[in-house]
Amino acid sequence: MSYEERDAYGMYVDRGHKGPGPELMGADTLIGDHVHNAKDEHLGEIKEIMIDMRSGKIAYAVMSHGGVFTIGEKLFAVPWEALLLDTVNKRFTLNIDKERIENAPGFDTDNWPNMADSTWSNEIHSYYGTTARDY
Repeated sequence: MSYEERDAYGMYVDRGHKGPGPELMGADTLIGDHVHNAKDEHLGEIKEIMIDMRSGKIAYAVMSHGGVFTIGEKLFAVPWEALLLDTVNKRFTLNIDKERIENAPGFDTDNWPNMADSTWSNEIHSYYGTTARDY
């Protein structure tokens, strides 16, 4: 389901002028968006968007991969900088091979990492080829 289909307020209706999307979007309209790679392989789905409350900036998108109806799925914190919004296909693109995401550092719903820990953050950013920010 794309953000246009989850648009309860009509924010993304084309009214012939600039407005919300794609430059400015509601976080809840992005939850559920699919993530594909450059080979058009489905990598997962955005489950949550993590905002650093000190800076007010988005730090990570939590993406799910695998499983059926959340059973057996693995969660990944993907640095926001690693994702590109694909406005044509109404999804995100992550420049990573499918095999690499299957081996990425992840977690399950019962064992979330301490995302404020700088060691954990550096590991995640290193894996995805982004630079950790000082929040």
